[in-house]
Amino acid sequence: MPILRNELGDVLRDARLGQGKTLRDISSEARVSLGYLSEVERGQKEASSELLASICEALDVPMSAILRQVSDRFEMAESLVDPRALSRMPVMPAIPDTAAELLDSIEQ
Repeated sequence: MPILRNELGDVLRDARLGQGKTLRDISSEARVSLGYLSEVERGQKEASSELLASICEALDVPMSAILRQVSDRFEMAESLVDPRALSRMPVMPAIPDTAAELLDSIEQ
């Protein structure tokens, strides 16, 4: 299954790029360091609810819309996993970090 911080980072990055804004634009408006914001977008850091609220405000996107997109990505990933296949998986399977990686592994 995907990892929450990676999916959230991807959705935040997509929202930022869709608006043509830079990391610097959002970090300044959200009052978070550029490096930390970059790590959040890359899924290397967990965003607190307060930080997420600041980022969403800087993006002028409701937090509910961001969380809905993350939820939709998880729902898609979950629908692609056959529960019967899970019982046949090795004890320590490789876990995709993002929904995109999960889709790629299933298509192979």
